[in-house]
Amino acid sequence: MRCIADTAHRPGSPVYPFGPGPIGLREFQGHDVPVIAQIVADALHEHYDSSLYHSLSQTWPDGFLIAADPSDRPVGFLLGVSQIAGEARVLMFAVEGAHRNQGTGSRLMETFLARCRMRSLNKATLEVRVSNTTAIRFYARFGFSVTDLLRGYYSDGENGYQMARAVP
Repeated sequence: MRCIADTAHRPGSPVYPFGPGPIGLREFQGHDVPVIAQIVADALHEHYDSSLYHSLSQTWPDGFLIAADPSDRPVGFLLGVSQIAGEARVLMFAVEGAHRNQGTGSRLMETFLARCRMRSLNKATLEVRVSNTTAIRFYARFGFSVTDLLRGYYSDGENGYQMARAVP
């Protein structure tokens, strides 16, 4: 059986089947930054210099997934890195409010985990605000569990949880 993530693709082309909805997945492109930055501000309540997205996209291009509408406008994303041998880390992950609960986040996470397997990574980690119970439940459905409390982790002083899972 062949995994869809194994299929060769051109940069910017869809990398996951559209399925029943109009949202497709593709790799990050430089012109995505303003929309991604707004999604980060709205959903994650954080603000980062635009150069961060560009530099992180270079470390593992296949780990920076964009969920885009039919006009190719980003409506969500997952930015993953692999800075520790054998391990992936979800640095940022968000879907616009209007596109939540439609499977977009699940497709992003499923594709990311498939790409982790393709790189033979055996662990995935992430951080989440302790108050974000919806995200914690979402991650738990994908096999993540809380491994640590991160006191004052976020820029506003809120605590975070570190969550992890094996990538078989």
